[in-house]
Amino acid sequence: MSTTIVSGGLRAVVWGFAIAGFAALVLAGMIAWPLRQPPELASISESRKWIDFSALPAVDRFQARDGTVLAYRHYPARTAPVGCIAILVHGSSGSSRSAIQALSQALAARGVGNYAVDVRGHGESGTRGDIGYFGQLEDDMADFVAEVRKVHPAEPLTLVGHSSGGGFALRVAASPIQSLFARTVLLAPYLGYGAPSNRPDAGGWASADIPRLLALRVLRDLGIDWAESLPTVAFAVAPNSARILNANYSNRLLRNFAASRDFRQDLDAARGPIAIFAGSADELMLPGKYQEMVGNRVPVRIIDGVNHMGIVGDPAAVSVIADDVATTGLSS
Repeated sequence: MSTTIVSGGLRAVVWGFAIAGFAALVLAGMIAWPLRQPPELASISESRKWIDFSALPAVDRFQARDGTVLAYRHYPARTAPVGCIAILVHGSSGSSRSAIQALSQALAARGVGNYAVDVRGHGESGTRGDIGYFGQLEDDMADFVAEVRKVHPAEPLTLVGHSSGGGFALRVAASPIQSLFARTVLLAPYLGYGAPSNRPDAGGWASADIPRLLALRVLRDLGIDWAESLPTVAFAVAPNSARILNANYSNRLLRNFAASRDFRQDLDAARGPIAIFAGSADELMLPGKYQEMVGNRVPVRIIDGVNHMGIVGDPAAVSVIADDVATTGLSS
């Protein structure tokens, strides 16, 4: 009897090791799955052609809590200040040296001093395409607000985010640092992989490494995060754009520079006012879905004839949004 029990126990151990080994091989294969670089998306690349960069401010810098020097551009109000300050967050792959420059200039012309940041992992902030840990971007934002408060100690702050930056702005609006901002404005926001507002593959802009993403999620659930620095999404940037754009994101940057896994949780947790603007011709998003997604909680305005980058670069769209931010309410 004892021999039978021991023999059965050994078989169970052997099978256990075999199953664990097979699972490890499957995970290793999924992690090794190659990331595909999508072909250039012309509508994104061409957006820079109609932006005037002649007045682009020089880069300023501040030191984040981990000692890393991060970059931003300051646009002082060019008319009588209206009493609020805006912080602008660019979209995926970009930086302060992108189409958001047009919106920054329009805000300054309306008396809204504003700051366009290079989010860590972009532009001149940190290691391109990566961050140090999940949640670091919220820490950076809190550090940057402290820097802004040295110059503007009392003015209410409006957080403005475009595309993935819009998703991140919503994350901030729901986070423990949400009280730093009086209002949040989302411009054609990317609200997560499963959001109804997404076109497939973001209209050709992004290519996700799904096997690797799934494998890394399993590892996180097991408390293993050593592979979070691996790239998991590639963007349809121009081949010669490496100096100013990110071609891909690490998994921890992809997860952090976005809304939470379920954007509805962010909406429920956000106590301050939020507004959404999008263009009717957005080729990455389905703008008609936004209102049904957010319900009556968030006002949504769709601007006719404007595409994804046009929402921060097209003169008509920029005028509407800048007027809104300057007056702290949706334009009629």
